[in-house]
Amino acid sequence: MTTQQDPTRRDFVKAAGTVTAAGAANAFAAPAVQKVRAANDQVAFAVIGTGARGSYLLRHLVDPLAKINNGRCVAVCDTYGPNLQNGVKTVGTNPKAYKTHEELLNDKEIEAVVIATPLYQHFPVTRDALLAGKHVFCEKSLVFTPREIHALRALSNERPKQILQVGLQRRYSKFYQAAKQMVAKGLIGNVTHMTGQWHRNTFANDPWNKPVPKDRTDRETNWRKYRDLSGGLTAELGSHQVDIADWMFGATPEFVMGVGELNFIKDGRNIFDNIQLIYRYPKGQKCIYTSITTNRHLSLFGGVRTEFGETIMGTEGSIEITVGTDNDPAIALWYNEPKPATATPATAVKKEETVAGATMASVGKGGRGFPILLAPDQMRGDESFLEKELKFARRWLYAKGVMLPEEDRNPVDVEMESFFDCCRTGKRPLADMEIGLADASMVILSNLAMDEGRRVYFNEMDKMGRDNGSKQTS
Repeated sequence: MTTQQDPTRRDFVKAAGTVTAAGAANAFAAPAVQKVRAANDQVAFAVIGTGARGSYLLRHLVDPLAKINNGRCVAVCDTYGPNLQNGVKTVGTNPKAYKTHEELLNDKEIEAVVIATPLYQHFPVTRDALLAGKHVFCEKSLVFTPREIHALRALSNERPKQILQVGLQRRYSKFYQAAKQMVAKGLIGNVTHMTGQWHRNTFANDPWNKPVPKDRTDRETNWRKYRDLSGGLTAELGSHQVDIADWMFGATPEFVMGVGELNFIKDGRNIFDNIQLIYRYPKGQKCIYTSITTNRHLSLFGGVRTEFGETIMGTEGSIEITVGTDNDPAIALWYNEPKPATATPATAVKKEETVAGATMASVGKGGRGFPILLAPDQMRGDESFLEKELKFARRWLYAKGVMLPEEDRNPVDVEMESFFDCCRTGKRPLADMEIGLADASMVILSNLAMDEGRRVYFNEMDKMGRDNGSKQTS
């Protein structure tokens, strides 16, 4: 028996059409023609926290190529002078500069705030911003403690007209949206498992161990290393990817169990430097997550990318997927589950093909992944001859691995534009408050499971952080 490894043009076009069918028209519509907006039609926003992450967001927010024209930055805030001045310089239009968020929130011109402070400050700044009547975009994790989960839910629900969005940008990626629609339409069968990893080699480059300025402490500069300030690998990295499992499974976990240790990095940190977690969902689905700091290899996409990616596995197929960066495009590949091998007459089975009574002819052979297609490569039905042939040509090149489809916009740009749109229209964000709180709960409970070496149930959060004498009331 032979297995065809390389799809023909006809096979690829047929499969691509199936994938394309997963996309709803509004999910893959061509981007609207950009128009210049009047200043009063733009959301006047401020960025609170202009360190590494805040500066990254600012660069996207003010970059003309990002085409985010429904918001304008009028102010920045940071308690550390060099960060504040860097924020002002990045905006480039002489925004107002504030040293405290309380001072900034008194500014009546500001309609919305983007919060990119260290994690332990997320809740107090978000709370104060909501109380000041501002719309809020807050980076993940949305909150740090169980008490803050209950308090923020109550506060936000009291202010339904104020937008609260969390920074989980994969939900704004067209590739991830396509994957979700494929799952919903059953194109990879019954989805039973997902794996995710975010591996780094901190011995080559450690982004959490930056040089400490003379006027700062290591705790101020590298706060992610310390448990009382940070959720560690689970919060900073895993929160993105386990959120994808929640999205694909359409549920939150029942329980989590795992192992986390500090074994290899001896620099004064007290967070784990490697974690392995297993999440069990209501229908028996499992998510397996791993984050290590000693090697960045990614065994997906033929090894062409490193560090992070996910695999969504169903009874009829799998999806390998990873979000793009500023330097590398997103990738999404769809694999059909290999069909059962055609029965081979016993007389035709060679002796060396038999292992413990089973024939090797029936296992071990896979197939090439099909790229998931986005709007530019879909067939509308009204293409000119030349346009149609160009689409066929691109699809053929995709099938051969010569090139891959790319998203037309960075999901970070899309999520920020969407936030400002929600501020104006009142629409519910794709990554709303409840999604953010579910993600924060996952971080808290996962770290608890590793600390206590037990299976932690997600309904334990109902009693945590309440004034009822139970443990974990912080």
